[in-house]
Amino acid sequence: MKPVIFGMAGLELSPDERAFFKDADPAGYILFKRNCGDRAQMRALTDSLRDLHGRDDLLIMIDQEGGRVARMQPPEWPAFPPAARFDALYDKAPISAIEAARANAEAIGLALSEVGVTVDALPLLDVRQQGANDVIGDRALGHEPMRVAALGEAVLDGLRRGGVTGIVKHMPGHGRVLVDSHKALPVVEASEEELETDLAPFRKLAWAPIGMTAHIVYTAWDDARPGTLSHYVVQKIIRERIGFDGLLMTDDIDMKALSGTPAEKACGAVDAGCDLVLDCWARMDEMVAIANVLPDATERTLKRLDAALAYRKAPEPARFAELVRKRDELLALA
Repeated sequence: MKPVIFGMAGLELSPDERAFFKDADPAGYILFKRNCGDRAQMRALTDSLRDLHGRDDLLIMIDQEGGRVARMQPPEWPAFPPAARFDALYDKAPISAIEAARANAEAIGLALSEVGVTVDALPLLDVRQQGANDVIGDRALGHEPMRVAALGEAVLDGLRRGGVTGIVKHMPGHGRVLVDSHKALPVVEASEEELETDLAPFRKLAWAPIGMTAHIVYTAWDDARPGTLSHYVVQKIIRERIGFDGLLMTDDIDMKALSGTPAEKACGAVDAGCDLVLDCWARMDEMVAIANVLPDATERTLKRLDAALAYRKAPEPARFAELVRKRDELLALA
C-alpha cells in the first residue's frame, strides 16, 4: 500500500483511474464537490472504491465542515452551520454549545456514512487570532485554547457516533497566519512562548485518531521549511511536544505554500515523518509520479490507519432529524 490519498476527477471512476488505483493501491481517497452528485451516485462511487481494493474498511474522506467549506451541498444535502456559531453560543451557555456541536457533528457523520464516507476533515483546532488572515476565520471554534479543545472533543465524539472518524487540523496551529496557505507560504514569527497557545488544543486532544499538518513556516522551530516538510516540526513538536501518536496526514500538497514537483513534495513529507500524503486534484500524471517514488507504507503507518478506521461507531441513521432539531434549539439560545 502506498502512503497517499488521491482524488478522483468525476462522479464515477474512469477506466484509467480504475486501472491506476488498482495497481498503485493508495491508502485512501478524498472526495470534492465534483464527486458529489446525489446520494445514490455517491454511494455507488464509494462502493466501487471498496470493491476495487476488496476492503470494506477503506479511508474515504471529505471536507464537510459546514459553513463555507462543504463539498456535499443543498438541495441534495442540508447545509450545516460554521464553527463560529458554536463559539458564539459558548459565550452564553458553554454546556449547550458543547451539546450543540456534538449533535451537529453526529448529523454530519450520519450524512457522510450514508454515502460511504468514512473520514471527515473536522474539527479545526486552530486558535483564532485577531488580525489573522480569514482563511480560518469562522471555521475556528474560538480564540481561547481550552474552549477550542472542549468543542473539538465534542465534534470528534459526534462524528464517531455518526459512523465517521474525524481529523484534528491543522497541526501545530494555523490560527495566526497572515496569508492564505492555498495561495502562498505563511511565515509565523511568534515566539515559542506565544506558540504554546496554538499547541494547547492539540495537546489536549493528542489522543485523536487522525491529524493533519499545516503548510506554515514557524521560525521559532524551523525557519527554512514549512511544518509539513520539517522533520523538527513533525517529530519534535507534533509527535513529542504535543504527544500525538495517531495517523498524521499532510494538508493538500498542491497548495501554493509548498514548492517543488508533486513527487518531491510527497517524498519530503514522508521523509519528515508524515504517515500519509494528501494529493487532491486527480491529475493522472502527478498521481503516477507520486506513486512511482513513494515507498510502501510502513507497518507503523498501517497500524495507525487501522486504528483510525476502527475508531468509528455503528451509526444510527434514524437520529438525524432529532439531532438537527436539538442543534437548532440550542443555537437559538445565542
